[in-house]
Amino acid sequence: MNAMTEIKPDSNALVLRDVVKTYVMGTEEVHALCGVSLDIAKNEFVAIMGPSGSGKSTLMNVIGCLDVPTSGTYSLEGQMVADMSESQLAEIRNRMIGFVFQTFNLIPRANVFHNVELPLIYGGMPRAERRVRTEYAIERVGLADRMHHKPNELSGGQRQRVAIARALVFEPSLILADEPTGNLDSRTGDEIMTMLDELHAAGQTIVLVTHEDYIAAHALRTIRLKDGLIESDERVRKPLAKAPPVIESLQEQERDAV
Repeated sequence: MNAMTEIKPDSNALVLRDVVKTYVMGTEEVHALCGVSLDIAKNEFVAIMGPSGSGKSTLMNVIGCLDVPTSGTYSLEGQMVADMSESQLAEIRNRMIGFVFQTFNLIPRANVFHNVELPLIYGGMPRAERRVRTEYAIERVGLADRMHHKPNELSGGQRQRVAIARALVFEPSLILADEPTGNLDSRTGDEIMTMLDELHAAGQTIVLVTHEDYIAAHALRTIRLKDGLIESDERVRKPLAKAPPVIESLQEQERDAV
């Protein structure tokens, strides 16, 4: 496949149809996803939940273009990605999806600026534009005064905010957050979730994978998986309102933590 396949754009950020994912483990087949169909609209905030073995990690990997379906179709922003080459998938991951992981995945020897800049380097962006975008993303998460610090000089909450800045730097279509508060204490986790609330209120599409009900409560829609199938899909009817700003208070609280 030499070019990205286009489909007619609509209001959906991503569309999955009859997605099956089967892994071969020795002589056995493990059916991780058993025909999942799902639409997520632009600017939705969706939580994906389920017990161990339910398929939520596999679904996250498919949505994040880290893995491809065994069968079925997946389109992201109108582009069919289920049958793309690895180089095309890498481009989609870099430009269209911002990842926020539980373990931060920062480069220890690189400072905040270079950690956030990395996706732009991979994307071949000119240096001057990289600098402007990187500084803006770092300022957006309230870490302008930590731009030249390394990860080991930051608190856990600050490191996760660096990861969020890195996820935002390419202005992606989708933020995919995998247990983003899993390595944080409850107060810091609440602050990170408030930041995700603010990004959603600003128009960002967010898919959150979690096993915690109180974290999923930040989303406006919760999808629960069981045995590779969607068990329930519930929407919360509440107005989308901008969460109270937290950046200044975060800076004040964490200034003395490092």
